[in-house]
Amino acid sequence: MDCRISTETLRLLDNNQGLEHNPLPNEVKPAMEKKEKLLSQEEEPPPLFDEKDNSASYDCIKDFIGFKDFKKVTARYPFVTTAYYLSLAQNAPDDPIIKQLCPSIEELRSSVGETEDPLEEEIASPVPGLVHRYPDRALMIVTNVCFMNCRHCTRKRLWKKHRFTRTLSEIGKMIDYIKDNKQIRDVILSGGDPLTLPLGDLEIILERLRRIRHLEVIRIGTRAPVVFPQRITPWLAMILKRYRPLWLNTQFNHPHEITPQSAAAISLLQDSGVVVNNQSVLLKGVNDNAQTMTRLCHGLLKIGVRPYYLFHCDPVEGVGHFRTPISKGLEIIEQLRGHTSGLAVPTFVVDAVRGGGKIPLQPDYLVSKNNGVVILRNYKHECFVYSDEPEVKLSENRHNL
Repeated sequence: MDCRISTETLRLLDNNQGLEHNPLPNEVKPAMEKKEKLLSQEEEPPPLFDEKDNSASYDCIKDFIGFKDFKKVTARYPFVTTAYYLSLAQNAPDDPIIKQLCPSIEELRSSVGETEDPLEEEIASPVPGLVHRYPDRALMIVTNVCFMNCRHCTRKRLWKKHRFTRTLSEIGKMIDYIKDNKQIRDVILSGGDPLTLPLGDLEIILERLRRIRHLEVIRIGTRAPVVFPQRITPWLAMILKRYRPLWLNTQFNHPHEITPQSAAAISLLQDSGVVVNNQSVLLKGVNDNAQTMTRLCHGLLKIGVRPYYLFHCDPVEGVGHFRTPISKGLEIIEQLRGHTSGLAVPTFVVDAVRGGGKIPLQPDYLVSKNNGVVILRNYKHECFVYSDEPEVKLSENRHNL
């Protein structure tokens, strides 16, 4: 990862563009003026294992996949992880960390209904890199580079392309589109992982978005707190603080991912005023049971992260071995509801194919509705009768139930 401010960013800074939101802190000005690194000495590129045929890359996972299979899979879906995330793994093929980072021959097997882009993001892209599916929201894919290639990734199709990061000119076209469409009030920076960008470039994007008056919400989607918490530095936190309110959506999928390092990264973000939510993906063999999900959600609350969504795994090519029936997600929510705080219960969501958007699902607590009288059930499966219309008398209708 390039840790220097890009030439285009420096040009903008030299012209005093992109600095109207708040004055730069005094300690940053000298670095800007001298065109030095914006990063502290502790900020280092993440140690990546990403060479398809590199023996060091294979050695770290050789106990879990044969070399021939490794070469076959990574020729199509490259292997990228961090030394930190690899350190969380246990030496077992069913380890939830190994399952998320290690290539599997199953990735080369397709099932009926799986496509490269089941959500049809490419079709909903009026400007390269920008997805505008909902009237008031837009998503900016600013890079295809991640700290780790999660084997269950929804955008696995982007791995086939050479690594790219959108130029500021390309990003400018996305921002112009957002400016011209005043119904857009919420923008998500995504990828890839936007926190792989040089900090100077990230700040330029945030500053330009903040100039747009009708834009109320800026979100950042990143797994950095999970797979490379060292990326969350005081320098990064200082920049994010200048553009708050900001929401950061991350993806913890298993309680083993909640570590002192990830908790410290979350704390640094929170101290900067960033609101952190979690969006888990329901993954077979990783978190597809109520016990694991309860531990995960409780652990997240302990570090101040709200369990926001539990996504049903999308029907993406190369991901089928992670998918569960939709009924599994409903079963987990059923076992969470009432047995733990509502704060610990995420919304179970299916992202509909063909661009249908997010569809929230929950167990059916409405037993029946008849003649203005409804029967509801609670988490104990106890039923309760309610009048749905004030003028209806329960005593007159109970014999009709």
